[in-house]
Amino acid sequence: MDRFLSSATNRIDGKGRVSVPAPFRTIVQKRGYADLYALRSLDDPAMDVGGPDYLEAFEKRIAEEDPFLRTADDMSFFIHGDGAFLKLDQDGRITMTDFVREHTGITSEATFVGRGHFFQIWEPSRFRAHSEAVRARLSALRKAARDGTSSGGPE
Repeated sequence: MDRFLSSATNRIDGKGRVSVPAPFRTIVQKRGYADLYALRSLDDPAMDVGGPDYLEAFEKRIAEEDPFLRTADDMSFFIHGDGAFLKLDQDGRITMTDFVREHTGITSEATFVGRGHFFQIWEPSRFRAHSEAVRARLSALRKAARDGTSSGGPE
């Protein structure tokens, strides 16, 4: 399957490099990515990472906006100003730049999290806290639906 799945935590070496998990590298190689596009997540202290096609999908969406409205300008400012390319070395490592570290809080380890067509990079303790919060929200939704008290939308 050609999707980023699961999660893994890897140590950052003395030169600030971290290995992209092997299953993720396989997908990166299969897709022919030489560089990875990383975008500061809008809602979380994480980096959203994909290949050039990930950036192109955002640019296509921007192009659909009215260029005279602020929405297109704001989207471009975010996608281009809060994004950067991360170079993969021959061993499948990327450098944890200040750009990444400042947004995520990453210091000595990085957690890679599959999100289907892209993946995220998190500081491990922040990832664990976020994961617990997500599970709690989903569990509450399931319980509410089972109890017939769901107010999440039309039935």
